[in-house]
Amino acid sequence: MTNDLSFAIVMNAGSGHQDAAIAREEIASILDAAGRPHRFFLFDGGGDIADVVRDAIAYAKASGGAIVAAGGDGTINGVAAAAWREQLPMGVLPQGTFNFVGRTHGIPTDTRGATEALLRATLGHAQIGMVNDRVFLVNASLGLYPQVLEDREAWKQRFGRHRIVALWSGLATMMRGYRPLRIDVSDGTRSRNLRTPTLFVGNNALQLEKIGLAEAADVQRNDGTLAGLVLKPIGRLTMLGLIVRGALGRLGDAQNAVSFAFREITVTPKRHREKLKVAVDGEIVWLDPPIVFRAAPRPLALLTDGVRQPGEDPG
Repeated sequence: MTNDLSFAIVMNAGSGHQDAAIAREEIASILDAAGRPHRFFLFDGGGDIADVVRDAIAYAKASGGAIVAAGGDGTINGVAAAAWREQLPMGVLPQGTFNFVGRTHGIPTDTRGATEALLRATLGHAQIGMVNDRVFLVNASLGLYPQVLEDREAWKQRFGRHRIVALWSGLATMMRGYRPLRIDVSDGTRSRNLRTPTLFVGNNALQLEKIGLAEAADVQRNDGTLAGLVLKPIGRLTMLGLIVRGALGRLGDAQNAVSFAFREITVTPKRHREKLKVAVDGEIVWLDPPIVFRAAPRPLALLTDGVRQPGEDPG
């Protein structure tokens, strides 16, 4: 049975390679032809998305509809956090570079295919992670990875939003050197003192498969399990080797990478800091320690036309 919901569409006008105006016209044309009520709430990617999402939530509530994210993983995160909090159904129209959320749930990467899939979608559930009070669907991390994301954004503003730009900026940051984190990590029963370049937490089975972590299967179950990854202190050449392994889907076999499945961990820095820089689905936020990673106590209500199975990659 397909849905008959109206759609409040939060659209990032600056996301991905597609021209936002053309994508918006195509989405509207398909929805109009189907007689489906909808309204666009545009976000230019340069300001606070919260006000736009707030207006979209109000429309969805008033019309008894769903809120829809049209953008990359960062836009999807902002919409998902509000949809989860308000317990509203959510749809996704991928418009970004990597589109891990859409691809994980079998949502086509092209605008027409994704919009047609939204019309026939049924309501399912998607696990989401939390870092303190922030929601994430793909990943959250401390240390080197947030710096990679900051530098990548600067490269993209200069050279354009292309995957090759993202790759080269990441290589440049990692090869430049880093200051390791000194943290205490506890799962409630055991604590470990770690010195590591980065702590990465994944909630997306597709991304975890891509880099070669066996814990992808644990996350795929959607039973409250997340995947953690820490790197041992290493030199630049070893770091380059790990990057290559990740690109080849073999990071889980590396001696200098330690991955693990968990339900909740608490991270406390050895040196007191007022806030820690955390990357949340590609966006940088500052959070007060201790930093707690866990799955949310209830899933996100997600409109999907089919859930991707392990080993498949629709895009």
